[in-house]
Amino acid sequence: MSERTIVTPSNLILRKKARKVTSFTPELQNLIDDMIDTMHAAPGSGLAAPQVGQSLRLFTVHIEEDPHVAEYPDLPPAPGIGRVHVMVNPEISRASDKVVVGTEACLSISGYAGNVERHWEITIKYLDRHRQKRKLKTFGWLARVLQHEYDHLDGVLFIDRALDVWKIAPQDAKLESR
Repeated sequence: MSERTIVTPSNLILRKKARKVTSFTPELQNLIDDMIDTMHAAPGSGLAAPQVGQSLRLFTVHIEEDPHVAEYPDLPPAPGIGRVHVMVNPEISRASDKVVVGTEACLSISGYAGNVERHWEITIKYLDRHRQKRKLKTFGWLARVLQHEYDHLDGVLFIDRALDVWKIAPQDAKLESR
């Protein structure tokens, strides 16, 4: 396992629709391990395969806790918080009508953040790293991160959806990990 280089928008792979994963090879398992290491080292909340130069419909996500829990003190933790998720060939099968605006950043676009409108709640179907079918219904920050990573698989960056974008001040560098 090792860290991989995170590509920037100058690499056109970030603007292309990623290919479906068809084979669960040892090389794919190594890529997954490397992506998890890279995501944690960055540090980031998620990482899509195109961000490490691989045109595959695959991403990893790890959220320890919802940073917006203070805004919604009556809600229980969103399902899936605290776990490393590996999602292969994901498909968002349901999205709530309710949308919320939140601040996002991206490991591929260092130094910038923006406000992006996302669905509050989603259901996502996917294969795990062992080719098992899974489904996760979640909301809040985890739903936002999943939608952000899913966009990467279709060649969409957060700046394409942002209502506004700004340069992150040094004191706000923690935003870059989102």
